[in-house]
Amino acid sequence: MEAYCVKCKQKREMKDAKQVTMKNGKSAMTGSCPVCGTKMFKIGGK
Repeated sequence: MEAYCVKCKQKREMKDAKQVTMKNGKSAMTGSCPVCGTKMFKIGGK
């Protein structure tokens, strides 16, 4: 799953990506940046 890293300012492939459900019921993906280790989040990911 690809997401935007705010620290690197580039789209990167998420490391350890897993699907989560937000409070409003929508699905999202969360993981970490493979380069800098910053937490990444993508709403609506599958």
